[in-house]
Amino acid sequence: MQESKNISSHGTTRWSHYQIAYHFVWIPKYRRKVLLGPVQRETKRLIYECAEKHGFRILALETDEDHVHCFASCPPRWSPAKVVGYLKGYTSRYLRAEFPWLKKKCETKQLWTQAYYVGTAGSVSQEIIRRYINECQGL
Repeated sequence: MQESKNISSHGTTRWSHYQIAYHFVWIPKYRRKVLLGPVQRETKRLIYECAEKHGFRILALETDEDHVHCFASCPPRWSPAKVVGYLKGYTSRYLRAEFPWLKKKCETKQLWTQAYYVGTAGSVSQEIIRRYINECQGL
């Protein structure tokens, strides 16, 4: 995966400090091998553009010919479903407009499948959180 300049997933909003990072993977309809050359470059550019527009940080990003890996840090007000929805919707709309042949290749009105993978990454284990909560009980 290509790394951004600042790999830290810590962020702040007016009301919160957070360390939230999601690993997303999504694929084109019918797992078509369309993420090559200019489409691949434009996909990456659009993901960064969408993230900046919505206040997400891309920590790492890489594409293969038939899927996208995106590691992003997002404020807690955004659910993972909303984040991936914005990224997929934004890229699909602009890629299909810029590369009209994608409409025929994927045979649908959407470039991406509805399905996606999401995983979380954190710096604290479940055991440490449990121990912290149990130790704070007497305070």
